Amino acid sequence: MDVLETLKKTFEQVTGIGEPDSITLRARKAHALMFADDGVVPGNAKLPFVYYRSPVWLAHAQDLAAVFEALFASNGWKDSWRNGIYDYLHYHSGTHEVLGIARGHARVRFGGHKGKIIELKSGDVAILPAGTGHQRISASRDLLVVGAYPPDGKYDECKGSLEEHEHALKSISEIGLPAKDPVYGADGPLLDLWK
Repeated sequence: MDVLETLKKTFEQVTGIGEPDSITLRARKAHALMFADDGVVPGNAKLPFVYYRSPVWLAHAQDLAAVFEALFASNGWKDSWRNGIYDYLHYHSGTHEVLGIARGHARVRFGGHKGKIIELKSGDVAILPAGTGHQRISASRDLLVVGAYPPDGKYDECKGSLEEHEHALKSISEIGLPAKDPVYGADGPLLDLWK
């Protein structure tokens, strides 16, 4: 799937085919959860994990992944990718991350081993502050996720060693806040929740 989606994304970028003409947003409640440091996954002591249920109207989109890519990019969240969610626990200590479910559904544990399992389905968006553990527990065969990052972070992948944990605590505290909510832009609820 990864190779096919990469080719599809490249083709769309070169030709413009599949790019959305417009994106229709729906007002949705921001669900916010705090995850404590469990000794392996640091979580984020200041910023909550946030998710929206189907904030984007996707009914007429030719390519749902392209909708999320365009939306995230329009709000400054770039370096997007198309794939799934890893089936092993990991987190990022150098950047925040947004995940848009373009197709299928998945049960994902957020917050590390003591975190919470959340069912995400096509159209949902999850915003992970740096330090938020995530791991796919199960998924439909057709799962397709679009991920992206704010411009000021640096991608890394931590898997839960003691050395990573100590470094991550320092790194996470130095990461700035994004200028915009990846879905709702400059007036989005994320900015109030992440003050």
